[in-house]
Amino acid sequence: MEWTREEFAAAVTEHGRRMFRAARAVLDSDADAEDAVSQAVLQAWQSLDRLKNREAVRPWLVKIAVNCAYAQRRRQGRVVYLDDLAQEPAAPEAVRCDGLWEAVCALPPERRVAVALFYYEGLRVDEIARLLRVPQGTVKSRLSRARAQLKEMLQDQEGEYGTV
Repeated sequence: MEWTREEFAAAVTEHGRRMFRAARAVLDSDADAEDAVSQAVLQAWQSLDRLKNREAVRPWLVKIAVNCAYAQRRRQGRVVYLDDLAQEPAAPEAVRCDGLWEAVCALPPERRVAVALFYYEGLRVDEIARLLRVPQGTVKSRLSRARAQLKEMLQDQEGEYGTV
């Protein structure tokens, strides 16, 4: 059964926030994540005939968004602007987190992606391993280290997160 334009638009609308969150976990800015999601929507539309199972649309769209984010990251490379460099090296600051998502965004990229895909997008460890092309044990260790790091980052927080 073919997808109509309206059905595809409804799927993108329903899962667009998840696509953005997954892309943002890979990239360093909201604008870059929005670009990756736009590219993902275009790629998904162009390859929609490959999606055989309509129930798999959510992980399929998220996977395309993550792949587009990684492609964008590779294209950008690491750019360091000289004006942004401090004249003298500063002591590393402790990260102050006012929310869980901000703490997740402060994680190293590999851990951030694993956490976003596992906890926010609900993907299983084996799905994440396939998507990231790493062994399942690597995903598990990234999640474990991320939990420990998040616990440390959020231990001073009170209230909405309960006991960490």
